[in-house]
Parts: sequence; C-alpha cells; structure tokens
Amino acid sequence: MTTPQETVERALALSEADGCVVIVDEGSTANLRFAGNTLTTNGVARSSRLTVISVVGAGVGVVSRSAIRDGQLADVVAAADRAAREARPSEDARPLVEADAAGTAGAGWDRPVEPTSIDVFGEFAPALGEAFAAADSSGRKLYGFAEHIVTSTFVGSSTGLRLRHDQPTGRLELNAKSADLARSAWTGVSTRDFADVDVAALDATLTRRLDWAKRRIDLEPGRYETILPPTAVSDLMIYLYWSSGARDAADGRTVFSRPGGGTRVGERLSPHPISLYSDPAHAGIACTPFVVAHASGREQSVFDNGMPLGRTEWISDGTLANLVQTRHSAELTGLAATPQIDNLVMEGPAGGRSLEEMVASTERGLLLTCLWYIREVDPQSLLLTGLTRDGVYLVENGEVVGEVNNFRFNESPVDLLGRLTEVGASLPTLPREWGDWFNRAVMPPVRVPDFNMSTVSQAS
Repeated sequence: MTTPQETVERALALSEADGCVVIVDEGSTANLRFAGNTLTTNGVARSSRLTVISVVGAGVGVVSRSAIRDGQLADVVAAADRAAREARPSEDARPLVEADAAGTAGAGWDRPVEPTSIDVFGEFAPALGEAFAAADSSGRKLYGFAEHIVTSTFVGSSTGLRLRHDQPTGRLELNAKSADLARSAWTGVSTRDFADVDVAALDATLTRRLDWAKRRIDLEPGRYETILPPTAVSDLMIYLYWSSGARDAADGRTVFSRPGGGTRVGERLSPHPISLYSDPAHAGIACTPFVVAHASGREQSVFDNGMPLGRTEWISDGTLANLVQTRHSAELTGLAATPQIDNLVMEGPAGGRSLEEMVASTERGLLLTCLWYIREVDPQSLLLTGLTRDGVYLVENGEVVGEVNNFRFNESPVDLLGRLTEVGASLPTLPREWGDWFNRAVMPPVRVPDFNMSTVSQAS
C-alpha cells in the first residue's frame, strides 16, 4: 500500500508544471452515540484526500480527489497541470513558500500514520456507563455523541517543502432530559484524547440544571443583564473571527471597514484589556503550525501553503490589532500577512472570576446555557440573530431561582465587546453551534448589562 509520503513524492515527480504543491490528508474517526441511557451505535471510519496544486506562470490549477488508487495518480496530476496551463493569471500568484522559510514544522515526516480507533474510549466508556446507571436510578435520560478524529496532513512542494501535522480532535456533547422529556439541559467539552473528560462532573452539572428547571418562570422579551458561559461566548467570537477578513474589510463590506476607506485596525473595540488571539502552540488546543490551503479565496491562498504560523493577536488590549490576511491581501492593505489559524483564545484582565462566582454576585439577571441557529443579519455591524436553548435561568440575589422561556436574540459580538461589564476566567470550551467545524477554543464567561432578547421563542 502506498504511503502518504510516497504519494506526495510521486505526484511531485509526475508534475510538469513550473511549480507544484501536493497535500495529502489521511483521516480516521471513531464515534459513540447514545440515547435514553443506552449506547445505540459505535463505529470507525477512514478517509483519504489528495490535492494537487499546479502552477504554470501565474496560472494555477487545483484538483482534489478522495480515496484515489495508485493507478489514478498520474491522471490527477495531469489534470492539475492542464488546468494551470489553461487558467487565467491568478491575482494572488506569489512565489511558492521555500523550504527554509518553513522551519522545522515537518519533523516526523517519515513516521507512519497512526489512526484513531474505538480504543480511545477505553476509560471514557465505563464512566459513561456509570452515568447511565445513575441517570436511570434518578429518573433522568442521557443522550449524546462522542467523536474522535485524527487527521494527518502532509504538504510537499517543488520548492522542497516537506511538512507534516497530526491533529487529534475530540468532542463530547451530552444532553440530559427529565423522565417526561419536559426539561432539558446540555453540556459539552472538547478534548484531544478523552483522557481528561470527567463524565461524572458533567452529569452533575446537568442534574443541577434539571433541578433548576423544576420551577418555570415566564419573562417578556427585553434587554436583560445576562451572564454568557464560555460556550456561548465562543460561538459569538468564532463568528467574529470568521468575519475578520482583511480584504473584505478594506473593500468596505464588513464591520471592520473604516468609514471613508481602509480598515479599523488600530481602533479600540473594548474599554477592557481584552485579548483575542490564535496560537498554534497553545497548550490543549494546539493546531497546524503552517498554512494548509486546498483552494484560494478572499482569506486564503494556495500560494501560501507551508507558510509558518505563530501566535497572532487579533484584538490586543481591547484594540483591533490584525485581520485575517494572505500575502496577496497584505500587499493590498499594507498590513501584516496574518493567515487564519485553527484555534481561538479570548482572555480578559488577570484575576477574572469563575462562572459560579459571577452568578453569586448577580442581583438579578439571566444565565444562559448555550446559543444555537446563529445567523448573520447585517455584515456592516455584524448583527447576529439566534436562539437560546437547553436552559435559560433567572438569577436573583446570587441564586438561580428557576428556568425561563427561550428567546430569540439580536446582538453584534463587536458591539458586545464595548458593552461588557465583566470578563471572567478563561477555560477550554466547546462551541455548541460551531463545534462541528471549529472546536479548539478557550473562552471566559462574560457579563452583559443589556443583552437583547428580542422576542420569546417557542423552541424547546
């Protein structure tokens, strides 16, 4: 069987283009599904994708195929070469990244791929079984999904790049319901290997929330002091991050566009010393330390493949510091080339309080669990709308006194940064809405004095 490394070398040797980049992604997945305190399914899967990027002059051709056989490799390379010869000049064309610019990110290139397996749940599964038993005895039902993915990415180029990264990605989503299914609570965690997942603690959190929901309180829509937990903050900040393309901002299309032209880089967004940054080496959420671009777009360029990535401050001390840039867009905007990185961290002032401490100091307000069905309303202000789900609780005099109805909200995460009255201690978290696509996040709980619950939602 041909190894990914051999596929890269063979594809590069077959290409007749002026330059060539080959990307091989080898993926493996293991998962468990459960419902009503019973394991329902489990499975493992493997995947493989080859991307050949050929460059002829300033033209580029990109061909991607899944699960190709050895005999198909020459056809894929020839198709990419042909597409490059027939392509119009690419506006983002730049010299391919040289091997000496990529540092040591390719360490371990020759090691065999080590896929995940169902064994990753070796300690987690018994703990989940104990949680099922506890739920049965107390009249609760647990539902959820556990997934572990390992993706090994190999990037080789005609300039000598030989880069490799092995990315483990795990998540657990856990939902608890009362016996009559009238009350529901959700929690989730991201993990690299499931060794750090405390199922008993997660179940205790859900049990406490179901107890809170025994008392139902109906509230009208309006603006409420609201505490958002890290998971809800992550969903909002990830959308902000996804909307921070420098080229769109420079073209006047986004909330980060400066009136009259240019971008808002250098403008203060929050009175608090908030940092929002990405760092491939951040403990617990480490990610690919070099650019992997399977296609060019407004926020990524195939010509940047292999470009090294380091810690990048998007917001520093409350001020917009950088926007997502390719080398091409950086030349257009006059800003630094800062490609997107696959994790996100938000931190506030040192000494931030925990979510529980923030609740204990609240005279009257709402405590969210999570947000979902988030959609953009206005890109110029980054106004988002969405729904609350699986528990919104009323806090009075530092105590949760009951569950309230769900709401539709209308808020801009950029505007929220300027209105926060408290930023708590940051913790690893799992985004509820975006966890399928982006789950390496460290976020704080925050307090908003006037979160806009625009209408009552019938969602349950």
